[in-house]
Amino acid sequence: MRIVYLEEERVSDFVSYCKKHRLEVDDSYLYDFDLREFEVSDENPTYLALNQQDEIIGTASLVMDDYHKRGKRARFRIFHSEIVDIQCYQQLLRAVLKHTTCLDKVFLFIPVVNKKLIEMIEGLNFYVERYAFLLVREDLEVPEVDLPECYELRTFRQGQDEENWRKVRNASFSTLKGSETPLTTEGVTKLLTDEDYLEGGMMVLFHQEKPVGVIRGADDEYDGAPIMNIGPVAILPEYQGRGLGRSLLRASLRFAKEKGYKQTILSVNGENERAQALYIQEGFKQVEAVVCYQYIL
Repeated sequence: MRIVYLEEERVSDFVSYCKKHRLEVDDSYLYDFDLREFEVSDENPTYLALNQQDEIIGTASLVMDDYHKRGKRARFRIFHSEIVDIQCYQQLLRAVLKHTTCLDKVFLFIPVVNKKLIEMIEGLNFYVERYAFLLVREDLEVPEVDLPECYELRTFRQGQDEENWRKVRNASFSTLKGSETPLTTEGVTKLLTDEDYLEGGMMVLFHQEKPVGVIRGADDEYDGAPIMNIGPVAILPEYQGRGLGRSLLRASLRFAKEKGYKQTILSVNGENERAQALYIQEGFKQVEAVVCYQYIL
């Protein structure tokens, strides 16, 4: 076995490997459109483990974009080996960590059912940071959206609401593990050009012209079928506890029905028990659980 840096001529082999194994790992950065746009760069340091036949038997690839680097961390796009051998993982980790000199940690999510990978990761001195849960709602009836007086929910206005979105999202998530890094205005603009963007799916809640909440519905796929992904759902801290999150959620669910989606999906941080309770009350059911492991540099 040898460990090599991913070169341009082997990107298609790497993509094929990711598609082959993405159901075994967290696939957040392994969707078809992500892999189509993948390119060898400093933002995507990637190593391959090759056997004697020069076939890929493992890989470690980091996401080191501006958002993650501002939080002084990197997320694994994929960390996986076809051979259950701690030495393979050790060599891949050692190679990819050469690109993380200015960071504080690297992290990855693993489905809790993948016991073998969890055993390997814990053997490398990764530690549990948090849990997250994936919830799905079937095509059920959606109650009316009931907003209090002086509140108005508007479709996101490109060129006007970027700063509103940024402020609400950042204030709402400032203390939530894994989401503390502030989103930039440029990051909000990128949401409008992502392949999963749905026209009208981004909404901003105003209270007497003050932006107090945001929600986004995006195109996604689950179990081979179209589904709308809801997130973020964010309310300014001083406005929480007034039922506004429920109203935002119902508005997004109604938007999904209008677009013809039979299911909606969302992810919730395991620490956010209040949000979990809200989603279950509104008809969502947990379908998956993942654990976030971190490696302190």
